[in-house]
Amino acid sequence: MFGNTGDMVLQFLIGIILARLLTPADFGMVVSVQIFTGFMGMLLSGGMGQSLIRAKHVGEEDFNTVFTIQMSMGALIFLGFSVAAPWIAAYLEDPRYADLLRVSAFSFVLRPVALVRTAWLNRAMLFKKRAMVMLASSVVTGLSSIAMAVAGLGVWSLILSGILGALATNILLWFAIPLRVRFGFDEEAAQRHSSFGLKVTTNDFLSYLRDQSVNLILTKMAGPASVGLFNKGESLARLPNRVITPPTGQAVFRALSKVQDNLDQTKYMFYRTITLLMAYIAPALVTMWWVAEPLIEVLYGHQWIAAAEPMKILIMAALFRPIRTPSGVVLAAQNRLGRETVALAISLFITVAASLIGVRWGLAGVAWAVLGSGVFLSAYQYSLVYRILPTRLGDLALAVMPGMILSLLVGITLAALHYGLIAPLVSRAPLAYLLLMGGTGAVVFLLGLLFLPLAQLRTESDRWRTAIRQAWRVATGESA
Repeated sequence: MFGNTGDMVLQFLIGIILARLLTPADFGMVVSVQIFTGFMGMLLSGGMGQSLIRAKHVGEEDFNTVFTIQMSMGALIFLGFSVAAPWIAAYLEDPRYADLLRVSAFSFVLRPVALVRTAWLNRAMLFKKRAMVMLASSVVTGLSSIAMAVAGLGVWSLILSGILGALATNILLWFAIPLRVRFGFDEEAAQRHSSFGLKVTTNDFLSYLRDQSVNLILTKMAGPASVGLFNKGESLARLPNRVITPPTGQAVFRALSKVQDNLDQTKYMFYRTITLLMAYIAPALVTMWWVAEPLIEVLYGHQWIAAAEPMKILIMAALFRPIRTPSGVVLAAQNRLGRETVALAISLFITVAASLIGVRWGLAGVAWAVLGSGVFLSAYQYSLVYRILPTRLGDLALAVMPGMILSLLVGITLAALHYGLIAPLVSRAPLAYLLLMGGTGAVVFLLGLLFLPLAQLRTESDRWRTAIRQAWRVATGESA
């Protein structure tokens, strides 16, 4: 989580700078490119990295086989985009997309080495090394993108910096771990990892289509500027989840894979993960809902203010991810991904249909479509876990209750502060409003975590008290 948080903070700060150097249309063009390259990126990984992590026993031949398959696919994808780029550009009605796609596609010949070595790090649970690589490559990507944006390269600053970041990642991973992959092929290993990987890829593909169908609809019906605004609001709404959920999922996936035959341990880890995710994420989302407009104006400038309305709706959708993500991890660890495929397919249909209707009401209408689809998918995925584990709905209620109580406490406090004292500051002094509301939300959350008698968070509260006491002793020079 430290590495992921550091990476997110860097990307967040760099994003603020780039938002003031570039236009919404520049970001929208990159999102449109990623509609196509993102899908092929999932196909390249093929879920085989997760298979390497989940497997009880793997050898050198497993890593070499996966690397060989992925490198072969990467070369084919690069050649395919080089040929298809003019047709895609014609479909998007802008010739600039052709060169953007060709250059972006070069990353597919750089990814296989990084994918296999990252799987090795995750399997060994060496997250400290992975964190350092992530942070260093993010610095390279971020600084190069800013330098190129200042030089006036526009959208190319985002594309070329991504290539430089991929090169940096490969170089750093080469020195970070002892694994030296080479070309080799073992038929049994290929079949084993491809079987699990196909299920992962199918579900990733459906999830990707669900997310990117929204961008494609906006690209064709509203233009790249609308795509840029919607994605800026969506990225902020997902920020608390993106900081905490992915690293949690990676660690929990490996841990659940180790105890996949013990359903009682799986159940405990599943609900414990939901409790902690909800306790940290939900209060942060409530705070962000209150400060959406001034947050966007202060960070990105007034030209982005239209992203605030969809952001507030998408924050409500983000409240369900602390349930959906652990459910998906359990299904993967139990190798029950086939059932999840049905849920994702139905969710995709709902998203597309609702977005096509909602786009008539602008960005807010599309955001409501995403919210409805997210609620359905979270409920469906939990129902699948419900059939696997010895559990009941009351267990879920107990798991989410601490986070809901903390969120209610934060929400009531911020509502009283807004309507009772500082509502005029939203337009007159957005930075002051942002600092007052954000600071108050953080303090109320911490006080609630430390002093409310929430049994499910007792050990977490004790951990915070210990950390605060140690920090106080260090600051005041007291002896332990």
